[in-house]
Amino acid sequence: KQPRLVPGTEGISMNPYVGLVSSLRAAWLSGKTRAAEHRVSQLEALGRFLDDKKQPILDAMASDMRKPPLEAELSEIILVKNQVNYALNNLSSWMKDEGVDKNLVTQLDTAFIRKEPYGVVLIIAPWNYPLHLILVPLVGAIAAGNCVIIKPSEISSRTEKLLAETLPSYLDKDCFAVVTGGPAETTQLLENKFDYIFFTGSPQVGKIMMAAAAKHLTPLTLELGGKNPCYVADESNLQNVANRLVWGRCFNAGQTCIAPDYVLCSAETQEKLLPALRSAITQFFGPDPRESPDFARIISDKQFQRIRALLGSGRVAIGGQTDEKERYIAPTVLADVQPSEPAMQEEIFGPVLPIVTVPNVDEAIALINSRERPLAVYVFASDSKLVHRVLEQTSSGGFGANDSMMQMMLLSLPFGGIGSSGLGSYHGKFSFDTFSHHRACLLRSMGLEPMNALRYPPYSERKMGLLTSASEIKRKGTCTLL
Repeated sequence: KQPRLVPGTEGISMNPYVGLVSSLRAAWLSGKTRAAEHRVSQLEALGRFLDDKKQPILDAMASDMRKPPLEAELSEIILVKNQVNYALNNLSSWMKDEGVDKNLVTQLDTAFIRKEPYGVVLIIAPWNYPLHLILVPLVGAIAAGNCVIIKPSEISSRTEKLLAETLPSYLDKDCFAVVTGGPAETTQLLENKFDYIFFTGSPQVGKIMMAAAAKHLTPLTLELGGKNPCYVADESNLQNVANRLVWGRCFNAGQTCIAPDYVLCSAETQEKLLPALRSAITQFFGPDPRESPDFARIISDKQFQRIRALLGSGRVAIGGQTDEKERYIAPTVLADVQPSEPAMQEEIFGPVLPIVTVPNVDEAIALINSRERPLAVYVFASDSKLVHRVLEQTSSGGFGANDSMMQMMLLSLPFGGIGSSGLGSYHGKFSFDTFSHHRACLLRSMGLEPMNALRYPPYSERKMGLLTSASEIKRKGTCTLL
């Protein structure tokens, strides 16, 4: 005799995560996570986790990719703690019903937007910022009142182990769970119905996530990547440009989705910029960056080999040294790179900076717009008109002038892509909104039926005129001659 399946579960009856998802859904349906007190307690617990496990976190990052302690503490602990505290400081106001404008027909009614949790959400994170990119969305999901399954990356294995073994002891086990494993486990997870999915990773895997979500009509946020262009104008202070470019390109050994991916500048500016870039690299990492304690390593052999293969593009003007055993790739600048070469066909995601020469800003803008829209566009120029021109004539998830990556430090700015670089945004209140369903609510009285009678049949010209007068929106600044 065949076992009976619950409608909608065909094909996943043997799925190992059915029970977990069901138990979290039961917890959500109980209303437990909706209470402000529960949200606050879980956010505070997340803050304690960051405080208590600071050294193990730093040790895990060092083991996974030799991430320098300062970089790890800043990007993986402090920035996450800021998100936690910002949510705690603002949660009560975020949760309040939001009143809306009313027309004449609804003047005596109550109209508002209620921010409700989606339910059971899934957060899948990558390996490059393995704590930050799992916990920052988790802050938003908790603040919005959801139950959550988090799936850290198996590639950053020490950090995955730390999360799996320690985080559950801080959070409510009825409402939050950590799932580990690789693509096979992720595929099985995605067979289950979630109420929201938040994914950070590559555009290629993003397409798989979107297809999986579509099977259940599940809404999702995709935080992807892309090749972030950086235009350097001729009249720029090139040493300042070089300092900020090298920092952005080499932070976390370049394994950052919003790092400047390639430079566009004139041939003359390239020749002036190269010695400034060389000076910045030496100043930051010494004569041999391999010996610097402040320079991370590539996460895996696969990524190392992929990046090393890109070094054949253009000519190696600075760096180029590699060590496969250490997964070390030196801070490298490739000059005279052609847009058709391998380094310009994919996101670098390593400490390699190609320079493509263009005759002027018009050609730079045209090249940027000929490609998929990136996560960030950067421009270095002392002329504010040129900065605004690049801003107005390009499209990207974010924009930065005269610096790289710093736009993500502001919690008041949304972080997210557009087109192939992503769908949706988060950080600060944007995280709360991302994980909240904005429910339209109208509360009316059972009385005043004569007013409602205007919309009931039988219809008439008089009723039409009265309904139009009561409900229409007129354009401001116009008048009607009577």
